[in-house]
Amino acid sequence: MNTYRTIGEVEEQYLRDHPEEIDEYIAVLFDEYAESGDTAALLSSLRVVCRVKGVSRIAEVSGLSRKGVQKALSENGNPQFGSVNAIMHAMGYRLIPQKLHDTPHVP
Repeated sequence: MNTYRTIGEVEEQYLRDHPEEIDEYIAVLFDEYAESGDTAALLSSLRVVCRVKGVSRIAEVSGLSRKGVQKALSENGNPQFGSVNAIMHAMGYRLIPQKLHDTPHVP
């Protein structure tokens, strides 16, 4: 009987084997989120990075419980901005604004 891994498991193993690519992975996932607005995909990818970096360590540094980190990044969750920001900081990243070009905006 074959045992298949999920795409998340494959991504996680790849990032464990290539930790130098995590920065680019995060940049790409936020670029894709900016284009698609797919929150579930963003949270799924952040869960992968969180597992690679260690959920317990992320929880400790972010000030959230382990369960709080898992809930914030759950595909069924509706995370608060502050929770995602704390998790990103604990992983060594920050959320920064980037000017959009060629898009309508409110003056």
